[in-house]
Amino acid sequence: MTTTTTATTTTVLDASDVTMRFGGLTAVRSVDLTVNTGEIVGLIGPNGAGKTTFFNCLTGLYVPTSGTVKYKGTVLPPKPHLVTQAGIARTFQNIRLFANMTVLENVLVGRHTRTKEGLWSALLRLPSFTKAEQQSRERAMELLEFTGLAAKADHLARNLPYGEQRKLEIARALASEPGLLLLDEPTAGMNPQETRATEELVFAIRDQGTAVLVIEHDIRFIMNLSDRVTVLVQGEKLVEGTADVVQADERVIAAYLGTPFEGAPGTEEAAEVEAAEAEAAEAQNTREGDAT
Repeated sequence: MTTTTTATTTTVLDASDVTMRFGGLTAVRSVDLTVNTGEIVGLIGPNGAGKTTFFNCLTGLYVPTSGTVKYKGTVLPPKPHLVTQAGIARTFQNIRLFANMTVLENVLVGRHTRTKEGLWSALLRLPSFTKAEQQSRERAMELLEFTGLAAKADHLARNLPYGEQRKLEIARALASEPGLLLLDEPTAGMNPQETRATEELVFAIRDQGTAVLVIEHDIRFIMNLSDRVTVLVQGEKLVEGTADVVQADERVIAAYLGTPFEGAPGTEEAAEVEAAEAEAAEAQNTREGDAT
């Protein structure tokens, strides 16, 4: 684990008492979480723990049943594009690139929240629009250089190897100039070399001033990466602390080994939470498909 310290620490993300219910089923229950400047925070837990549901509450995809989510002291509106404008960007568990667009074009899409030119400026190709467009291309190329993809700027996204598609998702998220980056299982499906490269990239992102919150199943990766680790079990925060503290906690060991501990939910409840998350994700994908 690599830790940096800053002269002044500011709370970037403050999620307080966040609860998310699907009908009578509670997928996330009264979860508190903070992320500070210069910090990488890991979020782990067994399948069905509510990690992605919690992420979706943070980024406006879901409106929490109760609780508040603040970014730099301001309550976030429950709309994904407004959350992005505020300064939070994310990647998804399943890659969501524009497959038939080039690598550069994908990153340029991420710049739209930071461009101020209107419709008429674009249609008339006014000098201000041309200047903004050039600045966006330059910034996009900087991000491709940063992620090691500059040589493939003109390649179609669908033709990139899997690991590079993951990097492209991160580059596109960074294009919105976030103060906080949320990564949902960034090393899923990667080999050890790709995982190590992703770890180095996340450290570099943090070192450039962007705080990071990461969901990951690769325990070695998350423990090496994170300044703090939060463990969710069936929608509730079980423990939070440094990697050493979390790894030594018997409740965490029990949760991952499947050994019941006092107050642990049963297998049926775990399956219900996982099913509710899957149903909500399917509904969200359907809405996105209808919108296109």
